[in-house]
Amino acid sequence: MDWKPDRKAKKAVYRQIADYIERGIALGEFLPDSMLPSERRLAEDLGVNRSTVVAAYEELAAAGVVTRKKGSGTQVSSDIWGMSHKRIPNWGRYIEYGSFLPNLPLVQKIRNETQEHDMINLSSGELSPGLFPSIEFRSILAEMPIKAPLGYDHPQGNLELRKTITTHIKETKQIDTEPYSILITSGAQQALHLVIQCLLKPGDAVAIEDPSYCYSLPIFQSAGLKTFLLPVDDNGMNPEDIRSLHKKHRIKMVFTNPTYQNPTGTVMSLTRRKQLLELSSELGLPIIEDDPYSLTSFDWTFIPTLKSMDVNGTVLYISSLSKIVASGLRIGWIIGPKRVIERLADAKQQVDFGHSIFPQWIAHHFLQSSQFQQHITMLQLELKKRRDVIVTSLRDTLGNRVSYDSPEGGIHLWCWINEEVVSPTHLLEESFKRGLAFLPGSVMGTQKNYVRFTFGRGETSEIEKGIARFADALNSLLDS
Repeated sequence: MDWKPDRKAKKAVYRQIADYIERGIALGEFLPDSMLPSERRLAEDLGVNRSTVVAAYEELAAAGVVTRKKGSGTQVSSDIWGMSHKRIPNWGRYIEYGSFLPNLPLVQKIRNETQEHDMINLSSGELSPGLFPSIEFRSILAEMPIKAPLGYDHPQGNLELRKTITTHIKETKQIDTEPYSILITSGAQQALHLVIQCLLKPGDAVAIEDPSYCYSLPIFQSAGLKTFLLPVDDNGMNPEDIRSLHKKHRIKMVFTNPTYQNPTGTVMSLTRRKQLLELSSELGLPIIEDDPYSLTSFDWTFIPTLKSMDVNGTVLYISSLSKIVASGLRIGWIIGPKRVIERLADAKQQVDFGHSIFPQWIAHHFLQSSQFQQHITMLQLELKKRRDVIVTSLRDTLGNRVSYDSPEGGIHLWCWINEEVVSPTHLLEESFKRGLAFLPGSVMGTQKNYVRFTFGRGETSEIEKGIARFADALNSLLDS
C-alpha cells in the first residue's frame, strides 16, 4: 500500500484511514464482498497502532460500508449502494465522546468481580443484608394505609417525610431546620451530583479530602472542575490547608466527611470543626458536609455535626439512610438555605420528576417508630462486633506486615501495608483468584500502599474467611 496517513494533518489518523478506504471502495479498488487487510497487517503497512485501525474499521462499519465479524475479519459490504444499504450509529464513538465520564476501570472491574457467587465482598460501601430492618419494613408495608395520591409529589419530596426528618435530625443530631429547607434525594450520591451541577461551573476549583470517597467520583471531572486535595490525619483535614489553597486557586467549595470519615474512619476534632466554620464564614466559602455515619458510634458518643454548629448558614448538609438502614431504599437528603434547596429541587425534577412515593412512605413511618432507635442500637453493637473481628483477623494472620487504626464508628477499616507489593492492582488480582474483593487505596486518594475493607458489608464468618484470603494473597506476593 503506497498511501500513508499524514500525521501533521488536523484530521485524526483513524479518520484519514477510514476516508481512504471509503474512497477506494467508491473507486472500485475494494470490491463488494472482498476482505480488507487484517487489523494487524494494515497497522504494520501504515505504521500505526492496531487500535487506530480498529477505530477506522469501526467508523466504516457504523457507516454501513463494511461488516465486521469476530474471527472472520472485515469485509466490504455486498450492497453498498443498493436499497438494502443501511447505516447504524457508531455507538463506540458516542460512548467515547460523551461528556459524562464512566467509573474508573478498576472500580468497574471490582463491581463485575463481586457478582461471582463465591466472592467475599469487603469492597462495597454498604451494610450486609443481615443488618437491614427487613422484618420491620414488612410490618410497615402490611399496616401502612395508602392515603397519599399516587401521582407526582412535591419537587422537594414528600412533605410528611420532610417533617419527620426535621424531627429526626433535631433529636439525634441537634440540627434545627424546617421542611422547606430539605430536599429528598436518591441517596447522598445524587445530592452531591446536584450540588456540583447546579452550584458550580466548569473551571471552578474545589477542595476534597485525601483520601476520600469523593476522590473516586468522576462527576467532578465530568463537570469540568479542578479538584485540590486536603490531606487527612488523625484529627481530620486541617482548615489551614484550605486557607493556603484558597489563596492560590480561589477555592469555590469544600467537600468533607468529618465524622468516621470514609475511608480512614477518623473524626475531625472539635477544634478543627470550629476553625473550619470560622474560615468558611471569613471567606464566604460553602462547606458540603457529608454525614452518613455519625449515628454508628460504637460507644454512643455524640459528635456534633458541622451543621449543628453552623450559625452563619455556610454549610450544606447531606445525609441518608443508605449506611444505617438500607442502601436499596435510596433515601437521602440535603439541608440548606431555602433558595439553594429550591434550585436543586428544580434540577432534580428535570432529571426524574421527583422521588418515588413508596420508599418515602416507608422511611417516614420507620423514622417515626420506636423500631428505628432499636435498629440503630442493634446496628452499633453488630458493627462494633464486626470491627473487632476484622482487627483480630488482621493481627492474627498478618502481624506487623500491616497497620491500621481501629475506628470507633462507621463501616470501614483503612489498612496500610508495611512492605512494598508489586502493585495494588496485582494484589487485588491475587485476591480475586482466592475469592475476595476489597478496595485499593489508590482508588480513594494518592496513598498507594493502602486498602479499604468494609466490615459492615460482611457477615462475621465472611470477614474471618476474607481476611485469611487476603493474607494468603499478600504473603504470596511478599514472599515470592
